[in-house]
Amino acid sequence: MSNVFVLDTMKRPLAPVHPGRARLLLKAGKAAVYRTSPFTIILTREVEHPAPAPLRLKIDPGARTTGLALVDDAGGEVVWAAELTHRGAAIKKALDTRRTVRRGRRSRKTRYRAARFANRRRSAGWLPPSLLSRVENILTWVARISGVAHVSALSQELVRFDLQKLEHPDISGIEYQQGTLFGNEVREYCLEKWGRACAYCGVTGVPLQLEHILARAKGGSQRVSNLTLACEACNLAKGTQDIRDFLAHDPGRLERILKQTKAPLKDPTAVNATRWRLFERLKATGLPLETGSGGLTKYNRIKRALPKTHWLDAAVVGASTPERLCAADVVPLLVQATGRGHRRLCNVNKQGFPVSHRKRHKRYFGYQTGDLVRAVVPERFACRGTHVGRVTVKASGYFTITTAHGKVTDVPHRFCRLIGRSTGYAYQIGTRHAAPSPTSP
Repeated sequence: MSNVFVLDTMKRPLAPVHPGRARLLLKAGKAAVYRTSPFTIILTREVEHPAPAPLRLKIDPGARTTGLALVDDAGGEVVWAAELTHRGAAIKKALDTRRTVRRGRRSRKTRYRAARFANRRRSAGWLPPSLLSRVENILTWVARISGVAHVSALSQELVRFDLQKLEHPDISGIEYQQGTLFGNEVREYCLEKWGRACAYCGVTGVPLQLEHILARAKGGSQRVSNLTLACEACNLAKGTQDIRDFLAHDPGRLERILKQTKAPLKDPTAVNATRWRLFERLKATGLPLETGSGGLTKYNRIKRALPKTHWLDAAVVGASTPERLCAADVVPLLVQATGRGHRRLCNVNKQGFPVSHRKRHKRYFGYQTGDLVRAVVPERFACRGTHVGRVTVKASGYFTITTAHGKVTDVPHRFCRLIGRSTGYAYQIGTRHAAPSPTSP
């Protein structure tokens, strides 16, 4: 499984050790637990001349999940791995809620209230908070791992494929910006693509309309890959329904339509918008930075017969990937960004009207929401038993603990013991990666 990080008493990183070795050090009293996630121990003595082996931290940025892997280039061992889940969608939803509340308040007031965006100016290179959070999450974990391990180099998957460059290596300038479909009528393109027939019923010889496969009301775009042909009756019948619900009675036709469409581009767009910002911030750390393409990552993964996971993709990023990569029995750490609360002063209901205000204090009885606690409740209480998980604090002193098995309510605070403070992240243990069994020739 993933190794355990080790620090000496001066908090200098040493070589990570096997969990069994760490368990012996803790049992013998030669070390203590320094941090639970990622699990780190600190020795009770100082190492005079620490010389840990240099490690490379590899990053596979994703729109929703980013893979992290700490690899020993000399031995080809994956020392530690993690999958970091971002909260960009939650931030976008919170911003939409705040925007709705402000507009509603502005309309309810009798005096004129100028729009907030009228007196704001965005700086050069501005990124929306939902995208900036992805960059900050990755940088936070790069700093954390660099503090507990001897990271000597970084690797980042920077670019994907560029189809125009693959077809025309010398393309540049205006031709590159215009794209492959520039100058063609969208309607004529769709007529040829869909065989001049309704995609939903197959009727021909009738006036056909351009129809959005994913409705604009549900976030659909004007991309050619999101357009199809439909007769008036099918277009009106479908409306804003999801295509899977509309064609649930005809799975064969549904499969044929989906084969001609492309995956939504929101996730690739988010990666493209943040990749250079992340590259610049990683380069500013002063560590040697290696970049690789998505094609090289896939080639390295297939060559080594590894399954498709985020942390294994990170382990094979770049040309520095060892020929023999030892990733057997590695258990990745699943990290989910949860945030540190919110700055919202007023809570609203579903209609957008204020219903309550933010509590005066953030911490009660020494705990705050998000802390990791262990509660041992006696038998005389309804919530009796031992519970370990994240706590939701209340001013009454009766907390709610979210464990791996569900939520436990009305836990008295006096039975709680702190394990770790809230860091803005939630942690779980992933699935062990088993080495492929040898096959006969």
